[in-house]
Amino acid sequence: MRVLHVNKFLHRRGGAEGYLLDLAALQRAEGDETAFFGMAHPDNDQESAGTPPSYVAFDVAPSGPRATARVVGRMLWSREAGRGMEEALDAFRPDVVHAHNIYHQLSPSVVRAAARRGVPVVLTMHDYKLACPTYQLMDHGRPCTACITGGPWQAVKRRCKDGSLGASTAAALEVSLHRRLGAYDGLGRLIAPSRFLADTMAAAGVYPDRIRVIPNFTELDVPRPTVRASGRAVYAGRLSSEKGVDTLIQAIGLASAGLADLPGVLLDVAGDGPERGALESLAADVAPGRVRFHGRLPREALVELVGSATLSAVPSRWHENQPLAVLESYALGVPVLATDLGGLPEMVDETTGWVVPADDPVAMAQALHAALRDPVEAVLRGKRARRIAEERHDPGRHLDAIRAVYEEAGART
Repeated sequence: MRVLHVNKFLHRRGGAEGYLLDLAALQRAEGDETAFFGMAHPDNDQESAGTPPSYVAFDVAPSGPRATARVVGRMLWSREAGRGMEEALDAFRPDVVHAHNIYHQLSPSVVRAAARRGVPVVLTMHDYKLACPTYQLMDHGRPCTACITGGPWQAVKRRCKDGSLGASTAAALEVSLHRRLGAYDGLGRLIAPSRFLADTMAAAGVYPDRIRVIPNFTELDVPRPTVRASGRAVYAGRLSSEKGVDTLIQAIGLASAGLADLPGVLLDVAGDGPERGALESLAADVAPGRVRFHGRLPREALVELVGSATLSAVPSRWHENQPLAVLESYALGVPVLATDLGGLPEMVDETTGWVVPADDPVAMAQALHAALRDPVEAVLRGKRARRIAEERHDPGRHLDAIRAVYEEAGART
């Protein structure tokens, strides 16, 4: 089978890009041919099969009304991306197009280009963009589902996009117009990694009959340390507000105060992002000497860091879909401390980790206290987590499910 993966970035930038690159590698290992189409970017390490549309950053406000009009126009419909997609289809001649994060920089023009040629298109939803103009179901730092029940213009009413009326209006206009014009009607199937995401999108009326739930996969052939560092938690991911790392650092400070007989209590933070400076200052204030920031780590170093920890923490304050950090921890036999939002409770329970309310440092400290005080129980939960990874997130089973969805989309086309 010939699979064309389409995503705005073609380098390992986040969870979506990591997933598509790993899936493509898995497909090639099983005899499929893969190619890519995406936006031009200096960090891309995959070649685009068609002429890539020019790079544009939507996190930087355009200067002047003309620049704003060009940016908004590209969000709504990128002719440049559509032409490049047509070139990719002609050059690679795929049996199926597997789209990922195509919003803003690519736009649904890439879906229309494939649909016109009768090529089935499958979209993996990595976030809530088709229903929520700001991707994350958040309103000024707090979980919000107003757009699910009230429509995308709720984002304008609340100014959800950076507190800006203009930015919120542009984001809401994008979702509203695409819905009204059926811009994504060419999608044969939509994949949701979590039941929460599937149910949320169905409730918003986003092609409910075409959604299929397929959990993400994780590499199971990873080195698993036989000795774990007692009293050490780890966070691996982006350092941004919605990830809740500030709450975790506060909890480490509280837990350390209650674990005086375990002077080695530490939190290792792997990753980078806009909140790093503020988090370092917070750690120095509330948990001095207890938090180590490693920045971005190579794959091997990250596996070693996570694999030797007592537990892995996912302290998110937004509705996570199905974060790879949980699956990668499970593959290493490391239990997870997670919050109760989004798809996380589908993955973590009292047999494989600890679930606490979001934004509650006291509850998180209590869970940390319980885990670090009883490393034997943590090991038992880690073993169950490994079994879950083997049973539900095996790469081979995931690939079989993806191929079945490709066939469904092809039959529909």
